[in-house]
Amino acid sequence: MKKTKWKEIVLYGLAVAVSRGEFAGCYPLIPGFFAAACMEEVNRTLLLIFGIFGMAVFVPVQAMAKYTMVLLVTGVVIKLVEWAYKGCRAYVGASAAGISVLLITGAGELLLVRNRISVWMGVLEAILVYTMILVFSPALHWFLEDGPHPVIHKKNGEQMAPEHGEKLQTYAKSFSGLSQIFSQMESFKGNFEPEEMGKMQQEITGKICMSCDQCAICWQEETSPMYELFFRLFHSIEKRGSAEEEVHRELSDYCPYSDSIVEEAIGVFEKARLNLAWYNRLLENRGIIAEQLDAMAYIMEDCAREYRDVSQREGRMLGTVKYRLKERGILTKEIHLYQRQNGKLSLQLRAASKWGNYVPVKELAKAASQGLRRDMVPGKYTHTLVGKEPVFLTFEEDTLFHTLQGVARLTKDHAQVSGDSFSFLDLEGGQCVMALSDGMGSGINACKESEMVIELIEKFLESGFQKETAIRMMNSAMVIQGEDGMFSTVDLAAMDLYTGVCEFYKIGAAATFIKHGDVVECISSASLPAGIFHQVEIEKCSRQLEDGDFVVLLTDGVLDDLKVPMPEETMREILENIECNNPGQMAKQVLEQILLFTAGKVPDDMTVLVTGIWEK
Repeated sequence: MKKTKWKEIVLYGLAVAVSRGEFAGCYPLIPGFFAAACMEEVNRTLLLIFGIFGMAVFVPVQAMAKYTMVLLVTGVVIKLVEWAYKGCRAYVGASAAGISVLLITGAGELLLVRNRISVWMGVLEAILVYTMILVFSPALHWFLEDGPHPVIHKKNGEQMAPEHGEKLQTYAKSFSGLSQIFSQMESFKGNFEPEEMGKMQQEITGKICMSCDQCAICWQEETSPMYELFFRLFHSIEKRGSAEEEVHRELSDYCPYSDSIVEEAIGVFEKARLNLAWYNRLLENRGIIAEQLDAMAYIMEDCAREYRDVSQREGRMLGTVKYRLKERGILTKEIHLYQRQNGKLSLQLRAASKWGNYVPVKELAKAASQGLRRDMVPGKYTHTLVGKEPVFLTFEEDTLFHTLQGVARLTKDHAQVSGDSFSFLDLEGGQCVMALSDGMGSGINACKESEMVIELIEKFLESGFQKETAIRMMNSAMVIQGEDGMFSTVDLAAMDLYTGVCEFYKIGAAATFIKHGDVVECISSASLPAGIFHQVEIEKCSRQLEDGDFVVLLTDGVLDDLKVPMPEETMREILENIECNNPGQMAKQVLEQILLFTAGKVPDDMTVLVTGIWEK
């Protein structure tokens, strides 16, 4: 027999046993236990039958009549409430039972014309019944529960079992091993090896000297100067790109085909240089692939340890969550509690509406908050409504801060599109990221460059890559693409909305400003843009933000058009004089101040991003 059936049998036995609980001639355990059990998933008819049977055995006839009426009225009220509101809260069922006890007790005492002391006893009994139900209801729910179910972790619509963490660790080691193999391959070559020089010599002699009658004399005699002349010829071509006059003259004195040999040697060296360039490019791409494999290994390890299962440890809290959801007419089949690396909780469950109606997920978030005793909000990819069909839901611990963003931009005079691109991202784990990229030049080409940079960073960050890893992989993609002059700046500001710490990542970007009330801080950078070198230099720093602070990102066009000796100081003064709490209005006012310096002209693309942070 299933475990739940045994528990129901025990429940029916308790319905009989509570009839023995007498207090001053009252039996408050009977309506208290019945109402609490009636709100659980049990057979209410059997529950009523066993309750009446217990009263018939242990309770006097007069009290039996009273409490039978109480049970019937309580059961009907709970059923009507469930029908009307698609659920019955514990305090509603407790109120129904308490009021039923009070009314029926009062009616019986009036008919018997007893003294007022009995009426006050009825009031006290009603209060006792109400309290008992509030205690019995969660206790019976936990008793009937089967315990937490193993659940799946779901991200971006995909599902992943917790036990897959070990597989991810194995995959991460495999990718890390592949990365080491690629990294241990041959290094870049700057000059030709002696073996390569010998092959080039054989190629030249095979084309020219083999048809000459003096070939045996020139190359078979040990005293022949041809070996030394060819050695000097190769080094001359390698160094200058052409043969030195002295070497050419000495070669012509000894060989009648010197002009052909020099011409052929230059051609052979050109092909060798081209092959060397492609070889080095292949090695460079291997290095990029090694970095990407390392990044894949890192993100797999990060995914494996991102969540720590605390369901068994916090089983009581999960039981409370299920109880609160049941009160709202939600059936929970699978539930699990994870703890992130930052200590914040993530609740994941599969739920459906018991009555087939649609329940807002925000209402379920309130139940989760009550059960976990923390403010919980629906996850990023969670449904907005829960209906009859089971759906997967995630709830994340609410952040301490919230942000508002604003942007203002101007396109260069006579240009069709702006070469600047930007993005605002809300990532899992309470991360808010603002990204800005300035493509080299202006117009459509610059726009394509910066758009590609922002799109790559968005995809990498949304996939779970760390900021530095995302930037390096974006840079690798630009280097592999290999278009001449394809360079873009990268300016990233990542805010942790739990702690208020903001991390700044800058690659060739303009200065960033933080407005703390009337004080403005400047964060500058001196690195080169992305896409130039295989190894990108990332300048990183962090600052603690407070309630009411503003972070301002802008492109080079904004500062360069000030045409002053110290543009950062001028921008600092501009921000200090702006009194505005709206990020969009602040960004607009910054550009309006810049246009005063340029006489209304826009010599270059201008973009200003502003994010304000406030405590909730």
